[in-house]
Amino acid sequence: METIINNTQEMQKIGKDLAKKIIRKGNKKALIVGLEGELGSGKTTFIQGLAKGLGIEELITSPTFVIMKRYNFPKGELYHIDCYRIDLKDLIELDFKEIINNPKNIVVIEWAEKIKDILPNNVIWMKFEYLDKNMRKVIYVP
Repeated sequence: METIINNTQEMQKIGKDLAKKIIRKGNKKALIVGLEGELGSGKTTFIQGLAKGLGIEELITSPTFVIMKRYNFPKGELYHIDCYRIDLKDLIELDFKEIINNPKNIVVIEWAEKIKDILPNNVIWMKFEYLDKNMRKVIYVP
C-alpha cells in the first residue's frame, strides 16, 4: 500500500493509526517495525506519531548518536533504534535479542535494512521516500 504524505501532521497520523492497530494485537514476541528511507524522508516524524498514538508524551528525537532510546507506555515499552551508524556487534551488546523477544515491546528500527539478516520474519516493513520539500511517499509492506 502506498500513501502520499503532504505534511508533518499527515505523517504523524499514519504513525498514530498504526499504534491503534498495534495496541489491539496480542503478540508472542515484540512487534517490530523496520523503516527504510533516506535522510529527511519522514521516519522520525512517523515515529513521533506512533509514540503519541501509544500515549507517550515525551519528545521523540532520532537516536542517531545514542543508537537506542526507550519510552514507557501503558502496555509496554517502545524502543526506537537507529542503525545508520551501528554494527551488529554493538546492537547485540544492547540486549537486542531480549528486546525483540519480549511481547510487551514495540521496536521501531530506522535503517533496518542494515540489520535485515538478524531480524525475524514477522517485521512490518515501511519504506519512506522524499518527493519534495513537503511531500513524502510511504510504502507499507505487511
